[in-house]
Amino acid sequence: MSSLTELLSRAAAARAELVARLAAEDTNCYRLFHGSVEGVPGLTIDRYGDQILAQSFHRSLEEAELAEIRAYYRETLPELTLVYNDRSEANSRVRNALSLAEQAVAEQDVTIRENGVAFHYQARHKGQDPWLFLDLRAARRRVMQLADGKSVLNLFSYTCGVGVAAAKAGASFVLNVDFSESSLSVGRANAKLNLLATRPRCLHSDVFAAVRQLSGIGQPDRVRGKRMPAFPKLEPRQFDLVFLDPPRYSKSPFGVVDLVNDYQALFKPALLATAPGGMLICCNNVAEVDGDAWLESLKRSAAKAGREVRAAEWVAPDADFPSTDGKHPLKIVLLSV
Repeated sequence: MSSLTELLSRAAAARAELVARLAAEDTNCYRLFHGSVEGVPGLTIDRYGDQILAQSFHRSLEEAELAEIRAYYRETLPELTLVYNDRSEANSRVRNALSLAEQAVAEQDVTIRENGVAFHYQARHKGQDPWLFLDLRAARRRVMQLADGKSVLNLFSYTCGVGVAAAKAGASFVLNVDFSESSLSVGRANAKLNLLATRPRCLHSDVFAAVRQLSGIGQPDRVRGKRMPAFPKLEPRQFDLVFLDPPRYSKSPFGVVDLVNDYQALFKPALLATAPGGMLICCNNVAEVDGDAWLESLKRSAAKAGREVRAAEWVAPDADFPSTDGKHPLKIVLLSV
């Protein structure tokens, strides 16, 4: 079996060409080691600007393993500092304590860059996931190629990475929608980091309530006699470009997000909020969902809604997220509707 150092070195060599291209794009955040494919399942190592974030998900790293990782990157990327987050418990929350000096580094607000767009980053914050998901880089790049002069709706926006990228690329109007005010606050801060002709809007709302109103379906105040929680009232509006990136599963009084069994519950209103001749980018991060079957289900759902999918373009994650069979867990498809 190859040593951990050998695996890290092999991963670096495989990324050399990509890293050079990313630097030319003004990008300094990318995955250094994708353990599920590159030899250590459950271990991910990412570069975020001046920091390296190592995370373990299935089991805690042994002290010798962490020391070996630190030694390798001290040798190869000595200008960067490393933070380790042990997320091996069932809820995936960070469980390992750090020294005071390490904690200060982990909580430092770092500015990172991707495709010329600046974003805030902290290795440790009140949430659990990094503020920028690196496997969505190719999708954000594609949005930037399409966004000039367009109106953009970003659903499940998290920290508004897609929305800020769209605004940086010249979108005429951007609306980010997320149920988490803390995530949206990071998104607003991300927007302020960049020179933007149009400042993105951030809407704190359950996505179901927002997109149903925007699509014209409508969100009633009562469902089956039960009063719904308060939600922002919106007029129907269609967008030139809609980005839909739901979590695998979540439940609210307004509906259930289920990427395995009922993606269509979100897809239909998102489609109806897309202007005819516009584009809808859909994401599904569940590994066991077959991409071709999922796409066919979207086409059927569109036909039932009276809309035609005129073309479909797969957007593959960049090479720092390798796949042994070409079937990436994260599926991204751009639909022309």
